[in-house]
Amino acid sequence: MVLERLERELMLLSRHQVMARRERDAECLERSAYLLLSRIDAQGPMSIGQLAEAFGLDTSTVNRQTAALLRCGLAERVADPEGGMARKLRITEEGGRRLAADREVNRSCLARVVAHWSADEVQELEDILVRLNRSAEALEGRHWPRMEDDARGREAQ
Repeated sequence: MVLERLERELMLLSRHQVMARRERDAECLERSAYLLLSRIDAQGPMSIGQLAEAFGLDTSTVNRQTAALLRCGLAERVADPEGGMARKLRITEEGGRRLAADREVNRSCLARVVAHWSADEVQELEDILVRLNRSAEALEGRHWPRMEDDARGREAQ
């Protein structure tokens, strides 16, 4: 029973996010573009193979999605900064601008939703969502890089 309610609440949460996206202007990134750009932003330039592995998708699917990013000028192909053979995708200035604009709208929508929550309640929600996402990532064997991971790595050195 609890899992049924949890599933319903997660479905409703995703529905609210879709509805919020509809309220925005036509310059809103498509979901796949937002996810791909977010991953490249978090990890740095990535090859199509790396993106396919990161998302657990077929390379043909990622190839199609990245082709759309390239056509729209949101990403560009560059030589591997680490000297590898595969070309990688990097966010363009326009892609960075559009990603930042989408993130700002998302944050603004979230701020309206939790406007009457205490700072502790908002922090508790974030902690629980991080735990939920990390559990899902562990099951999939696909870790999403986070800024706090980078900070912990620097502290350990």
